[in-house]
Amino acid sequence: MEAKIQLSYKDSKEAEAVAKAIAPDNVKVPRGLKVETRRRENAVLTRVICETSLQTFIATIDDLLESISVAENTFKVAKKYGKS
Repeated sequence: MEAKIQLSYKDSKEAEAVAKAIAPDNVKVPRGLKVETRRRENAVLTRVICETSLQTFIATIDDLLESISVAENTFKVAKKYGKS
């Protein structure tokens, strides 16, 4: 199973912040699972490859989207208070 997720942002700074926040997912994955995330201009591109179960595939995408949501919200708060 494979999923490709592309998220677009207003600027490259925001895209870079999100990509860096979820970058640890590129490294710490169980056998049979591969997660690659990178930034291209104002977009964050993620590819998930799962060679195990559908449950693992869905859980991985769910965890990834939750991490992205946290990163986006953190960036918004930092921006609001002038930290970015």
